Amino acid sequence: MVCFALYRASHATSVAYRELLAPWSLTYTQYLVLVLLWTEGASSVRRLGDHLGLDSGTLSPLLKRLEERGLVERRRGDGRDERVVIVSLTARGEELRTELHDIPRCVAEATRLSAETAPALLQTLRELTAGMNEVTAGLRTPTDATT
Repeated sequence: MVCFALYRASHATSVAYRELLAPWSLTYTQYLVLVLLWTEGASSVRRLGDHLGLDSGTLSPLLKRLEERGLVERRRGDGRDERVVIVSLTARGEELRTELHDIPRCVAEATRLSAETAPALLQTLRELTAGMNEVTAGLRTPTDATT
């Protein structure tokens, strides 16, 4: 069944990242936030949440921990909308990129995917994610209480 294969792959990936990131006391999700900031630059909390599929209630405490460790800083928007919180890397957060540069290679090697098969898997995962998001969005749609 697909559900077991997905669960096992997800769990194995999380365990691998947990072990690889342990020397830096980073969680997998914290690492993903850093990767987004390294690759895309400063970002709003909302945009980070959209990329990761996390709501602000989950993301805010995670960002607070990264901020307390001196890896990111949060600041209010540029005046157009004070509700927008922008997250950016600190110098230490930038330095960490160099320290963690081998992690993507280690994970890529562990997947045992070739350069030819990796893109197909990525496309399949994107399609799966889109499909699951559509299903769950439909389940969360408010229904008319009178019908």
